[in-house]
Amino acid sequence: MDHTNHVRLTASELTPTVLEGATIYGADEHKVGKIDHIHGAGNGGSAVIDVGGFLGIGAKPVAVPISDLEFMRDEDGDVHAVTSWTKDELQKMPEHHD
Repeated sequence: MDHTNHVRLTASELTPTVLEGATIYGADEHKVGKIDHIHGAGNGGSAVIDVGGFLGIGAKPVAVPISDLEFMRDEDGDVHAVTSWTKDELQKMPEHHD
């Protein structure tokens, strides 16, 4: 997916309402998961990403700093993010428990 024309989100848009459910694309441009929920606010918060699984079943929740994700909107206005993490790296992280 070419992200060059996608509009980056501003710091004021980094809220749970905007970010939850966003698709995350990894370093290899493959989908690595979706944001389940957000802890904290802005770049100081963390995003809990459901990684792996199929249709949400068997996914492993892992927490990463929001600052490790670059959020943007595509041509349709859908929010997604890219990260330097790969799916394998995320799956090796400790499982997040609320």
